Amino acid sequence: MVKAEQVHKSFGHTEVLKGIDLEVAAQEVFCLVGPSGSGKSTFLRCINHLEKINAGRLYVDGRLVGYRQKGDRLYELREREVAEQRKDIGMVFQRFNLFPHMTALQNVMEAPVQVKGESKAVARERAERLLERVGLADRMRNYPAQLSGGQQQRVAIARALAMEPKLMLFDEPTSALDPELVGEVLDVMRGLAEDGMTMIVVTHEMGFAREVGDSIVFMDDGVVVESGNPRDVLTNPQHERTQAFLSKVL
Repeated sequence: MVKAEQVHKSFGHTEVLKGIDLEVAAQEVFCLVGPSGSGKSTFLRCINHLEKINAGRLYVDGRLVGYRQKGDRLYELREREVAEQRKDIGMVFQRFNLFPHMTALQNVMEAPVQVKGESKAVARERAERLLERVGLADRMRNYPAQLSGGQQQRVAIARALAMEPKLMLFDEPTSALDPELVGEVLDVMRGLAEDGMTMIVVTHEMGFAREVGDSIVFMDDGVVVESGNPRDVLTNPQHERTQAFLSKVL
């Protein structure tokens, strides 16, 4: 579903990604862990072209992300074409980014109506079903300010799912939440994994990575340091940098 080949990304003179190679299979739960500033979130944003890579190739479902290749040269896609690609990729951020003037139901309906041109009736039916799925059937008509952080994040997940994506990206979805609210969001993500959704999750929740993840990558300073089965990597890390990191977070 996702293939990265020697992906590089710099901000000015600062090289954030230094040649990332990895593959994510369809229906896989792929966890990215590592210290702050290691490039995890930047890589995630490159997958849907929110950040433009400086070198390498990124593919989602066999299609080059953000570019068209002719011969040996790459040509950047127009914004409309990039937006078309993004329809297949759902993203959930640390901050919930909900529209404050819209109810939970309206937030989930908005993109299918505005981007896909769906009828409000069809979008409403799906939105109600998704909000029920994330445990918010009784909160559909609440505004974001009337919801807890965990509830807002579950609305954000439902909103991403409303576009019926092939791939879901989660950028530390629980890091802005109070500890007692983390579990309700992780439970929704567990349900998505059980349903076969392909997921790339940047997370500090090592228990989730061990329990739900199919693969884990430890990144540091813009490179992949270690990868493998989450149980193996978290229990018996081979690289001393991975060992040092896990000794602080486990």
